[in-house]
Amino acid sequence: MFTLPRKQTAVLAALALACLTTAACSTSDEQPAASAAPGGVTELTVFAPQGANQNLQTATFTKVLGDKFKINFKFETTTYDAGPAAEKRQISLASGDYPDLYLLISWVDQFNRAELLKLSKQGVILPLNDLIAKYAPNIQKALEANPAYKTLATAPDGKIYGLPQWNDCFHCSYQGKFWINSAWLKKLGLSAPKTTEEMRAVLRAFKTKDPNGNGKADEIPLSSSTADMILPYFMNSFIYDPESSEATVPTLALNNGKVQFQPVQDKWREGLRYVASLYKEGLIDPGAFTQNRDGLKAKGDNADEVIVGAATMLHPAILVTLGQKDGRDEDYDAVPPLTGPDGVAYTSYRPASVPGASFVLTNKATEQDQIAAIKMLDYIFTDEGHLEGEFGKEGVGWQKPESGDVALNKDLKPLFEQIPADPDAPPINDAWGALTQYNSTRAFRESQVQPTDIYEPEGYERRLFEATKLYEGKEPKAQMFPFWSLWLGTDVAGETATLQTNINNYVTQANLEFVTGKRNIDSDEDWAAYLEGLNGLGLPRYLQIQQQAYDAL
Repeated sequence: MFTLPRKQTAVLAALALACLTTAACSTSDEQPAASAAPGGVTELTVFAPQGANQNLQTATFTKVLGDKFKINFKFETTTYDAGPAAEKRQISLASGDYPDLYLLISWVDQFNRAELLKLSKQGVILPLNDLIAKYAPNIQKALEANPAYKTLATAPDGKIYGLPQWNDCFHCSYQGKFWINSAWLKKLGLSAPKTTEEMRAVLRAFKTKDPNGNGKADEIPLSSSTADMILPYFMNSFIYDPESSEATVPTLALNNGKVQFQPVQDKWREGLRYVASLYKEGLIDPGAFTQNRDGLKAKGDNADEVIVGAATMLHPAILVTLGQKDGRDEDYDAVPPLTGPDGVAYTSYRPASVPGASFVLTNKATEQDQIAAIKMLDYIFTDEGHLEGEFGKEGVGWQKPESGDVALNKDLKPLFEQIPADPDAPPINDAWGALTQYNSTRAFRESQVQPTDIYEPEGYERRLFEATKLYEGKEPKAQMFPFWSLWLGTDVAGETATLQTNINNYVTQANLEFVTGKRNIDSDEDWAAYLEGLNGLGLPRYLQIQQQAYDAL
């Protein structure tokens, strides 16, 4: 996943506010009509992110949709770089020269709920309810079959001002994982740690007992990146920490119906004290708090020796390139949540979709444009449209299962098998990829064919599937703050965005300072100053807004 660095969020929040004040298909699918809307060919301007090896204007799937729905596409594109993509979208809105359709990817950039409400009142964006009812039977079916998706898409007034993507990726839902070098454990005669103190013992052994066998003290016991974050995995052994990556919203939780900010709790301080003690012993790579994923991977792919013992990350390919000759990529296995001193062993959870919308029609779209666009999306909601849109042509990007093939979820009938791209061949400008992940239900994703050997490169998805079972159900449901259900009013949305950005940035920096020793976690004076700083940034007001929104559910 690509995430938006927090240091960019304040600038984008301000820009967003400025903009707001201006202007072989499954038999269960219903096939939308392929005929053109009245008037012939539709000229549709589309704002969309484009991958490094894509050209949406000339992609095969673009031609498929153009022929099927009589659409002449004109794309305005961004990269997958979240910050510039969001900024370019905001500028397009502020200028008034915006497209007929915004077709976005949620983990790159999308409309937030405040934007949807504000722009709908201004008449800039259009409600989709009638279009869906008249022209999109597959979208209607998905909304009815998945109440969570319908709730996510529907504003308090009952209107759908844009559709979010729904990508129910099981392994993505549990992002705060810990992966450890099992080959090092075996060499040192150690078992995978189950408690925080067992973890300390393992990391000490990685540091001092030369597990890579080169006679040098070059081992890095534990590393990570700014995108994946060290703290959440360990904090969940002391207190529920809903954060799991840089993209996750703030550390709010519920305590018997009361909204609670976790980083001011006593147990949070205990968690910081533990992580600070690991850092003080040299068991955590200092670069874990500053390096991006490229920096982490450079250490994982170190040419001379394996030097990284463990990392907090979504999946091991973030650390090491798959298919290496020395087999190091097969050595990393997931460690379940650790049990802390009080018996706590939580994990974080990320919903299948996030609040907001990635398919948004504007008032620049004519009736003919609107009909063509919603029919196009309705086709993407079918298995046929989804497969061809995300993976490409049958026989090129995917193929039908063969006898004996096993689905990722062995209880499901196999639906498709991805065909790996030839790394030595030029990229195929075929599919739209993540742009089409609107109906990626868990059943769809888990019906893909996967080898039963989890260490085969082709069986990587099964490896992640099996690893995630170690975390499933460890999230404390009673404490989970349902941010995905809240629609903040336009009167407080801007204030909330500013408060959230300032508070999150402050907590991130202060946590780093406590862990690295710049602030003394054992000093009551330093802790009190930290709490006072949060109050000065408006934490009481922020909690008041969130509590009122929660109470209104």
